[in-house]
Amino acid sequence: MSLESSYTLLAPMYDFVIERPFRKVRADSLMRLPAKPSTILVNGIGTGLDLPHLPTRHRYTGLDLTAAMLKRARPRIRGVSMNLVQGTSLALPFADDAFDHAVLHLILAIVPDPACCLSEVARVVKPKGSVLIVDKFLRKGQWAPLRRALNPLISRLATRFDVVFEDVLAKQPNLRLVDDHPVLLNGWIRSIRLIKKA
Repeated sequence: MSLESSYTLLAPMYDFVIERPFRKVRADSLMRLPAKPSTILVNGIGTGLDLPHLPTRHRYTGLDLTAAMLKRARPRIRGVSMNLVQGTSLALPFADDAFDHAVLHLILAIVPDPACCLSEVARVVKPKGSVLIVDKFLRKGQWAPLRRALNPLISRLATRFDVVFEDVLAKQPNLRLVDDHPVLLNGWIRSIRLIKKA
């Protein structure tokens, strides 16, 4: 099953599963957006669960792969400048250096090629811009046999359990790690901040 088909089917139940456990994590991550009004890409906006936590001073573009997710996000747009775009995170439909900053909440471990996704984000973010990430990652060298065993099935339906963030970041020499800390599930879920080098 394709990612687009999976998330079209999952759209009606996505909030029920994801909203409550990640509410504070999302809010805390988005508090790190800059004070200066900026242009922000919300890559993988899904049903719009980030929208209630977005500071109103910025101008946002929210991208998602499926029309079903964007349809659910649209009613949540209240009090923020938000343009919704349907497209793939693996080939972003935006020019180089189009955004001041980017948000990737629960997207890197979903896409089939996380390194490509992060590379595309690095391409469209301006030098010195930040990239805020929240997702589930294995640590480099972490065995996690159950997660790895479940990955072939789960990755076909919804998400990947085998992404090692350090390996993904190593392929992006123009991004620098600023902060990386565990937030949920004994460190499986991490909140990460990157800066694009000047």
